[in-house]
Amino acid sequence: MRLIAPPPAVALLVLGFPDPPAAADVVPGLLPHHPLTVEAMDTALIEALRGRLGRHRPVAPLPEGAAWLLIEFGADRSGEAAATARAVAVQLGRPHLVVVDPGHRAALWRIREAGAGLVTRRPDGSQAWPGWEDATVPPARLGGYLRDFADLLAEHGRQGSVYGHFGEGCVHVRLDADLLTAAGRRDFRRLMEQAADLVVASGGSLCGEHGDGRARSELLDRMYPGEVLELFARFKGIFDPSRLLNPGVLVDPRPLDADLRPGRERHLPVSLALTHDDGSLAAATRRCVGVGACRQLDGPGVMCPSFQVTRDEKHSTRGRAHLLAEMLAGDLITGGWRSPEVHEALDLCLACKACASDCPVNVDMASYKAEFLHQRYQRRLRPRWHYALGGLPLAAWVAGLAPTPANRAAPLLARLGGVSTARPLPRFARYRPPALASGPAPRGVVLLWPDCFTRSFDPQVVHAAARVLSAAGFAVRLPRGTVCCGLTWFVTGQFGIARLVLRRSMRLLRTAIAARVPVVGLEPSCVAMHRCDLVELLPDDPAASALAGQTWTLAELLVQRAADWQPPRREADAVQQVHCHQHAVLGHDADDSLLRAAGIRVRRASGCCGLAGSFGYQRGHEKLSGALAERSLAPALRASPDALVLADGFSCRLQIAQTTGRRALHLAELLDSSREPLVER
Repeated sequence: MRLIAPPPAVALLVLGFPDPPAAADVVPGLLPHHPLTVEAMDTALIEALRGRLGRHRPVAPLPEGAAWLLIEFGADRSGEAAATARAVAVQLGRPHLVVVDPGHRAALWRIREAGAGLVTRRPDGSQAWPGWEDATVPPARLGGYLRDFADLLAEHGRQGSVYGHFGEGCVHVRLDADLLTAAGRRDFRRLMEQAADLVVASGGSLCGEHGDGRARSELLDRMYPGEVLELFARFKGIFDPSRLLNPGVLVDPRPLDADLRPGRERHLPVSLALTHDDGSLAAATRRCVGVGACRQLDGPGVMCPSFQVTRDEKHSTRGRAHLLAEMLAGDLITGGWRSPEVHEALDLCLACKACASDCPVNVDMASYKAEFLHQRYQRRLRPRWHYALGGLPLAAWVAGLAPTPANRAAPLLARLGGVSTARPLPRFARYRPPALASGPAPRGVVLLWPDCFTRSFDPQVVHAAARVLSAAGFAVRLPRGTVCCGLTWFVTGQFGIARLVLRRSMRLLRTAIAARVPVVGLEPSCVAMHRCDLVELLPDDPAASALAGQTWTLAELLVQRAADWQPPRREADAVQQVHCHQHAVLGHDADDSLLRAAGIRVRRASGCCGLAGSFGYQRGHEKLSGALAERSLAPALRASPDALVLADGFSCRLQIAQTTGRRALHLAELLDSSREPLVER
């Protein structure tokens, strides 16, 4: 094999067009310029991306248009590559953007790379399918083919999101076909047959990249003469006379609509609202179409921690989604909610929620796991650790009355409760509410939520947050009673107790909720519980929706409600571990802004810390928990021995202390002008 070195310099030209056929029309004229690649995407992909990322960050800017070509040119020097790109842009006279900055280029390519997953859901939430996935025609005929294909879709009353490798004439499409009803499947078959005829008439191939497989094998007689197909069959028969290898594909094809997965699932009632999937776990599992983004081993995302260590498909988000789908179908996995296969796969799910944001179609495996545990143990005795770790908030409240004897008794009680004692247990602390300033508060009242983790183990963080909010001009108030978000009961599937705990907390906060007072949370998992899981547990409770909408992180409140407040300058280097739930649900743009204003130069550790709340204290999880810490977090800390360590999540701080001996600071401690944050060991 002759390997070709990539060019030292690359420039990306982005061209805007009114529609994909217009973009395809210019491709033949681009090829003589020897581009490295010519890729395309349409506006449906961009709208899907905006809908998904709007909470956190804007989409990278694009030229005016409803379809775009991304064209890369290479050269020995950056100026040469950019000059070629500009010359082509001038020649075509289209809205354009020339990008040479590697970070900007990477951001634009991420949009295109995410396409396969992003457009599996239409803007209205309906499913779109990869039924006509990678038909390929000569580039000179691509524009005409796309126009004819658009007319065919309109004839069937269907829509398709188009993207692909236009430089090779290869087109990917996600179709909003109805695969759940008999009539819809019949229409899908007719559409596939007519699309195949259209491709052949355009001088193309039914498949240019992924293989014909079960989706297109039946259609091959439209592309090849019968005698050629017979030769294919005879040739395969030499190596597979008993037809054991991949039966039903290519030479002895099954009907293209015979083995469609959608519609096989039984409808099992669920306890969570699953609001984005109409209350259907079957619809939720159909989100996964096998893109495999959860199988990444390196990169900016967090998903999927257990796969990153085990390299086992059943411990990926995709593997778990498919197992749940098979459980609902009941053909291969027959145990339903008691299925040992599904339980084994979900056992190593850290409930980090990273898949809810990193997965292109937002598969929320943490919620599905909680639902599975809830259903599996309904009216059954649970594992001891469910009661021990699920009931941690209650135990912590009792321990706070006498922390010294509680810490002495904790190892014995942990063993009795089925909790792992292979790693040190966190130590309870006595909590005393912070003294609240009574002076003027020009920015109004905020309610500080002292969650059970922070209150019971790191109470100094509550005090620091109260001082920071007061310094920023807020009147800080505390709940009249002990509040809890119910997270530990939720993740163990004890939904009944979680709802009771949440309703009690909302009663304590009813005055603040009614007055729309901002509620400031310090533990990212608790804030995420309010924002996301609270309304899944209590979808019909207006107080739950109100609390979800008025819960803020400390950074969000300071940036959005106290924009002119300046944090104390620290001028320091720091390694930061972002809590998985903050990454997935909350975002960290506000934190980044405050850290820049404080003069903190941040190196961010990537991935999950590995402790993940109760996960690292479950027996049998110790090895995986430690391996995850060693993937990114621990090496980043060892590489920066003199840097500050930042982590808002209690479990992240605990993992850091136990694996490296370093003490991590909460953002509130860093912003507290009454103390000097130091690297503490």
